[in-house]
Amino acid sequence: MSFDEDARAASTAVHAGGRYAAVAPIAGVRLPLGAGQVALGDGELGAWQRRNRGATVPHSIEQLRLAGNLDNLARIADPGDGTSRFRGRYPFLDTDVFKTLEGLAYLLAEDEAVGAAPGAVRDFYEEAVGVIEAAQREDGYLNSYFQAPEIEKELWEDLAWGHELYNLGHLIQAAIAAKRRLGDDRLLNVARAFADLTVGRFGPDGDPQVCGHPEVEMALVELFRETGVRSYLELATAFVDRRGHGTVELRVFPAEYFQDSAPLRELDSVTGHAVRMAYLAAGATDVALERGDQELLASLQRLWDDMVETKLYLTGGLGSRHSDEAIGDRYELPSERSYSETCAAIAVMQWGWRMYLATGSAAVLDTVETVLYNGYAAGLSADGTAFFYDNPLQRRPDHLQRSGAEADGELLRRSWFGCPCCPPNIVRWTAELQDHLATSTPAGVEVAHLTAASITTERLSVTVDTAYPWDGAVTVTVDTAADDEVELAIRIPAWVVGGSIRMGGSTAPLEPVDGWIRVRRWWRAGDTVELDLPMPVRAHGAHPSVDALRGSIAFVRGPIVSCAEQQDTTTDLDLLRFSGADADRAVVEHRRILDREGIDAVALLVPATVDAPAPAVLYPVLSGAPDAESATAPLADTATTASLTQTTATLIPYALWGNREPGAMRVWFRAH
Repeated sequence: MSFDEDARAASTAVHAGGRYAAVAPIAGVRLPLGAGQVALGDGELGAWQRRNRGATVPHSIEQLRLAGNLDNLARIADPGDGTSRFRGRYPFLDTDVFKTLEGLAYLLAEDEAVGAAPGAVRDFYEEAVGVIEAAQREDGYLNSYFQAPEIEKELWEDLAWGHELYNLGHLIQAAIAAKRRLGDDRLLNVARAFADLTVGRFGPDGDPQVCGHPEVEMALVELFRETGVRSYLELATAFVDRRGHGTVELRVFPAEYFQDSAPLRELDSVTGHAVRMAYLAAGATDVALERGDQELLASLQRLWDDMVETKLYLTGGLGSRHSDEAIGDRYELPSERSYSETCAAIAVMQWGWRMYLATGSAAVLDTVETVLYNGYAAGLSADGTAFFYDNPLQRRPDHLQRSGAEADGELLRRSWFGCPCCPPNIVRWTAELQDHLATSTPAGVEVAHLTAASITTERLSVTVDTAYPWDGAVTVTVDTAADDEVELAIRIPAWVVGGSIRMGGSTAPLEPVDGWIRVRRWWRAGDTVELDLPMPVRAHGAHPSVDALRGSIAFVRGPIVSCAEQQDTTTDLDLLRFSGADADRAVVEHRRILDREGIDAVALLVPATVDAPAPAVLYPVLSGAPDAESATAPLADTATTASLTQTTATLIPYALWGNREPGAMRVWFRAH
């Protein structure tokens, strides 16, 4: 049997079992369980999906129509009188339609499962698929910007900034979602024609260049997984190996911006544009997994570890520079200038999920969880209709929220952007959350993330009941089980200290190995595994090389990073001072924060010291002048300063900040 036939047989076997996950490896031992086998329940992530369907999706469809993204494709399909023009300033606006369609495929599959009547979502989906089919050129090329008659650029002439292959990547991912979730191959036919054109132009015997914006790599690997056609994997591999050899034409930004300064296998650290870097790494991890390339995987693990240890914000955000949306140097993590683009959060989670599939690392999943509940969750308003493009960890009272491309911005989240890459990305990622929850292995089932859900496989089906991340009580109940030994593996987050596990009436200390509790036994329906994960409030400091955070402290409970908003205190946030011991005295209050739907969140009531007002002078004299003592009085040791007062600060989840009137916000505070 040929390689292609082998791959096709493997892919067919995978999908025959009803496993329609967004990421579906052929190689490896972990097979992600998709929407056909995992359903989110009434927990936090389930609430996110209900909000996505009820608010974010309708809002995004409306905004896409208003902004003209769909019109750009429609006018290529039907030029009319030729007087209309391309709407928008970027050559990648088709991707916002593609990302939205990827998410809609999941919603429509749910509708079909319950026999729901067609509605606005189905109407948009059908209209979009129709214009995409009609807009494609006979040779397979599709990009409404370069196909627009008034655009003077030639196809493929500007790989650095044209984003044509980036467009292809998102088209492929939408097409695969439609095929796997709906059995609809119309977009897949379009995507394959474009992909085949690309293979012919940039394959082994073609033009040895790369796209200025990585993304197509992981899409091409997934297209290989779906179709078994080896040339797609070969092209993805070529794009990964070509990167770093100085082939991207440089304008405005240096080669590091495009990850083109050194080969990925030799790259010293994650660098350049944050979204580009994480997308490239995700695609490279796919390549390494399918090809069994341990050298490449080792390089990616090294880059991941370096990122986590030196370049990731406490919230999981990636990117500290606004000018080029870039990652920055090691330990360059200023709170108020944190860029941490929402798309970068999604890209990091995509990379992390693939690293887990390749390595089984619970530590990688710990980071993904931090990103999920903080850096990603903050990007969307509580009502689901407004967005952060960048996600700072501090907002000063006079700070304006800016999206990067615009010269100015509104004070808080915005309903849409001129470069609207983040909102549709949220639509698709939220719709696919269950595809990144659990995997099947030769031994049984691995539960990668804790949330209320049902998980169904041929050998073991379970229901997870929990209010996580607000509460550490988790009950896993066996619904059905095969008549043999099956392993149930559950990730225990690294922050858990102590805790217990209860089975069959017996309770034992929780003792995870490499981040996992693994129970292998003959299961019966009704068996339960009960976990008690203690969730004390933790006080965090920062590495001394993070200059912006020297002498600072932040508070975290479970995976949830906390912040203070000015609305919750009459004290100037800049005057609050805490000690590590204050975490032990914090009161955890489960209550409804804002008027958000779903499970109650958690507020922390933390004892705090209020400093005296700071001196008016910007740089007071500390020594060497006659009046140094009086000039520095407000900066004296707080333990001996009589003018200091005590208060209780209310801290809320970072993900919920910015949902009220504009005001100051802080994650990091001064420490005693």
